[in-house]
Amino acid sequence: MARRHKIRIKSPKEVDKMRIAGGVASQILQQLAKAVEPGKTTGEIDQLAAELMRENECKSAFLGYRGFPGQTCISVNEEVVHGIGGERRIQPGDILKIDVGIVKNGFIGDNATTIPVGEIPIETKRLLKATEESLYAAIDQARAGLRLAELCGAVEAHVKPLGFTVVREFVGHGVGRELHEEPQVPNYRPQGKTPILEPGMILAIEPMVNLGTGRVRILDDGWTVITEDRLPSAHFEHTVLITDGEPELMTYRPKEATAEILGI
Repeated sequence: MARRHKIRIKSPKEVDKMRIAGGVASQILQQLAKAVEPGKTTGEIDQLAAELMRENECKSAFLGYRGFPGQTCISVNEEVVHGIGGERRIQPGDILKIDVGIVKNGFIGDNATTIPVGEIPIETKRLLKATEESLYAAIDQARAGLRLAELCGAVEAHVKPLGFTVVREFVGHGVGRELHEEPQVPNYRPQGKTPILEPGMILAIEPMVNLGTGRVRILDDGWTVITEDRLPSAHFEHTVLITDGEPELMTYRPKEATAEILGI
């Protein structure tokens, strides 16, 4: 894990700019989620994201990052993360993961959600519910004075007893002027001594949780990550500020995978 001096502490002015970027990223993600419907292609959702970014005078943090070709990451069903929008048509019963990262005034806003398309199987509903719950369990540990390991371990501690698995190869991260800053934020308790959280640290916390095996592989496009057993995967993410008190969701939006919303 990263040493303390490598983790960037944001100044009050930087925090204010991160709030703006996070708010815009959340707004765009919510608009994209409302636009998801059977028959649309993932490419059309990605194109809408580009239009919304232009309207909000920001740009994609993902497009061109290490050669990534999309405005957003759009991953369907067994696709975990880093899916590329294209000609695939959204079908009833799919789950669609949309990850929006934007750059506004030099700072990043990064968040993701998983959207059920029409009626989905009960076990997939439970997966979505557990994954979002694990995100908020981790956020509850995003407090000054606690070690990063407490935050990371909260994800697996929540989903494992429910029969789900976390993806270990891909993790959350610090975020600010750069999309990926120190520290790495895995969804399991890392070994060894981890940093103590301090006010001004900003983390992108993003559980990636699978219905079946936690093992994954990358498709031939070099980006799209899928579950090895082709069972569904869910992904939720918030950008979170460590404060002197309660954690602050810089990408705030209402919860989306509660039992009431999912009908379970």
